[in-house]
Formats: sequence, C-alpha cells, structure tokens
Amino acid sequence: MRRIAIVGAGQAGLQLALGLLAGRAGEGPGNAGTTGGGGDSGGGRGGGDSRAAGDTGGVRDTGGTGTAQDAGSAQNTGGSRDTPDAGGPGSSGGPGAPGSPAYEVTVHAARTPERLRTGRVLSTQVMFGPALALERAAGLDLWEAEAPPLTGLRLAAADPPGTLSARLSATLDEPARSVDQRVKTARWLELVEERGGRVEYGAVEPGQLERIAAAHDLTVVATGHGPLSEIFGRDARHSPYDRPRRHLAALYAHGVARDPRAPGAQVRTNPVADLGEFFAMEGTTVSGPCAMLMWTARPGGPFDCWQDRPGPDATAARTLELLRTHLPWEYELCAGLEPTDAGAALTGAVTPVVRHPVARVAEDRHVLGMADAVVLNDPVSGQGANSAARCADTYLRAVLAHGDRPFDRTWMLRTFAAYWEHARHVTAFSNMLLEPLPGHAARILEAAAGHPEVAHRYFNGYADPASLQDWFMDADRADAYLTAVTGRAPAGSA
Repeated sequence: MRRIAIVGAGQAGLQLALGLLAGRAGEGPGNAGTTGGGGDSGGGRGGGDSRAAGDTGGVRDTGGTGTAQDAGSAQNTGGSRDTPDAGGPGSSGGPGAPGSPAYEVTVHAARTPERLRTGRVLSTQVMFGPALALERAAGLDLWEAEAPPLTGLRLAAADPPGTLSARLSATLDEPARSVDQRVKTARWLELVEERGGRVEYGAVEPGQLERIAAAHDLTVVATGHGPLSEIFGRDARHSPYDRPRRHLAALYAHGVARDPRAPGAQVRTNPVADLGEFFAMEGTTVSGPCAMLMWTARPGGPFDCWQDRPGPDATAARTLELLRTHLPWEYELCAGLEPTDAGAALTGAVTPVVRHPVARVAEDRHVLGMADAVVLNDPVSGQGANSAARCADTYLRAVLAHGDRPFDRTWMLRTFAAYWEHARHVTAFSNMLLEPLPGHAARILEAAAGHPEVAHRYFNGYADPASLQDWFMDADRADAYLTAVTGRAPAGSA
C-alpha cells in the first residue's frame, strides 16, 4: 500500500487525488511522456532543492482569461477537523495492470465543502477543450449540462479609452466552459471521501511538512499561495518579475447580457490602451448560470481602484462606473448586473513566478510542488485551471508508471520536467501578454481583424499555448506566416 499526501485542494491536487483513487489515467490529451528529461527539471529549468522556508506569507489571486484565484491565506480555514475514511483505501491498477500498488490518498484541505459553497469566490476560470477532455476522460466533468458552452473568443480593444479601435473574434474548435471553483472544489472533496480517500481539514504550515512527508511515500504540495508556496525557491532564470504586473478584481453577476452579434456564448476580452483589461464570460455558480467578470488593472491607473477590497455591491457599482467611461459597449451589456451572492467578489494581485519543483523538508525527505505552487502565471492569458489539469494528468501518469519504486528526488525532478515541457510555453505566452506586444505579435492581431483564418489560429492557441510557439512567439516565423496568408510582407517586418 503506497501512501500519498496531497497538500492543497484546488483543481490540480484534487484531480490528482481522484485519479490515484481510480488507479488509472484518463485517455485525454495529456503531456507526452511521464519522466521528461534527465535528473534536472528539464526545459532549461534548474532542478536544485529548496529548503523549507519560514513563514514568509504572500497573497495571491490568479487563474485564467480574466481569472483570479483565492487571495486568502491558507490560514483562513474556518477551523480544523479530520474526516474519517469513507470506505478504505482507493483501488489500484487499472485493467491490464495486475500487481500495481494500491494508493492510500490523504488530501489536506483548508476549507470544508460547506464553507466553500457559502464562502467567497475562489477564482474566475475558463477551461478550454484539451483540459476539459482530461476531466471528461477521468469521469470528473460533472457540470457539462449546467455550464454554458463558450463557443468563441472576442477581442474588442479601446484605444483611446472609450473608443472602439479594433474588434476581432473566432470560433473555438472545442467549446470552453467555466465552473465556479467553489462548486467544483466542494464536490470533488466529497468525491475523494466517497471513493475511499481521506480528507483532513485545516491549515498546514511549512513546519508540518516534515511530519506529513515522514508518514507518506510521496507528498505533493499543490497550493500556490501563502507560506507553503514559499518553500520552493524562486528560479530567477524564468521569473522576470518581482511584483505584480496587474491588480485584479472579479465579480460573479446575474443580469449580464450576451453580445447580440455573437452566435453563442463567448469569452469577451477588452484591452484598454495602457490601463489594463476587462473580461466577461458565462459560467455556472452555486445558484446556477451567471456571468463572471474580471478586471486586470495596470498598477497606478484608473482601473487600479480595488485596494479597499470592496464587497460585491461596491464592486458591481465600481465596475459599472468604469465600463460607462472606458468600455461603453460592455456597459450596455452589463447595465443590469447584480452580484450573485454575498461572496461574489474577489480582489488581489499575483506576482508571476517559476520555482524549483522540489523542496527538502528534512535531511532525507523531499516534497514535490505542482501547478501554481511552482509555476504561477498572471491570469491575463487564461491558463490557470488548464495548466492545473495538465499538471495533474502528467503527475498521475508518472505515479502510476513508477510501480513500487521510491519517489525520490530524481523521480520528482523528472516528473516536473515532463510538465515543464508544456508549462514553459504557457509562461512565455503569459509574460508576453503582460507587456506591450512586440512588433510581430501586434502585426498578427492587426492582420486577424481582416483575415478570419489568422484570428481562428490565434484564439485557438489559448487552448494550447504550445501551438503558438512556432509562429506567434517567433518574429521571423510570424512574419513568414503573415506573408503566406496575405500575399505580401507585413509592414514593419525585417
């Protein structure tokens, strides 16, 4: 019986836990391979240990396209309780895998399902087709009937503020969806216990990791905020920022209209000059269908007006004021908005960072970081939940393939390296969107306004940012692509 502890109960940690309890990985579009490169962390990443740090704190809010994850510290748990096993350890070894080890899975969660469902929103998020396929293959896509399919993306730029300067859109090859993480996390926590796992509720401090690691064959840290994330040392080579590039505010609302020109529900993106962005999309929350709205404000500008951490009503009023002035077309769609519930607002900020994936918590004990704990991107690119799903799938496959061998430091580094092969593209894309676009990328978006095939290729790249590497992220290839599409070399190209 192999004992595995997962510290953190978000998308990544719970998807991994439920996969282990099922004893199999779904047949989704996971990362190729489970061991990555050699003993280093792959993809140009360093793989050294990080010693467990002291209580260094750190607030974060992040998620995906206009997504922000919970800014609350892991301290905010609402008490601590242990939940007994609901039927023994999870099953092991899928069909055709006799002799595979069983997994006894313990999840450490900060909040109970009851507190999650009645508490503050944890994020906004959009999951694109490949990530949804991973959930579907694992039997975890439980809200397909409730969450409206997001069939396209639309960008409407305002430059100068208040004036529509560009509009482009495209249909997604596979619909995206958004489910309130309060709903998803609460139900998945219940599923862990229903399927034979154990959930322990309460804050976990860095000093407790030595005890947890000593009692388990593998300990995975799956929380990207608070003191626990700080045990993994910052990888300066892939972390160009030392402070947030956006300040964030999110609101779940009723009464937001769909763009009447759109053939279906869309993710609506609105960059406003050099002030920041406003996002809107449809999803499902604790009370049913809703709109999920998100401001990503450049520090010091007029959108950066959330320092007082307003509640839902004040966030709604402030949102309408900003829209009326800066995005009148969105104001028309949002004029009737009302918060969905007493916990419908969230504010905060995130500093993008890549961390070393393995931390030493005792002389002979290491823990492995996953998802946001070690690769934390700004929400502007809409990748948080998608990356979490991919990371969980990669780690699950690595565990299942490892048999009864020790989960040592080398295995941990190789497992992260397999994930980094995809995550490095997400990080590069996300960081590009935080700054003024380089000339070749700006030329692509200009061309997309008049060439639907360019818009289609770009917007569908959000579903898999690795697909952007060979054209959008590379100046020479981008200009060559535009020349092939338009029949002439783009103005301003080399």
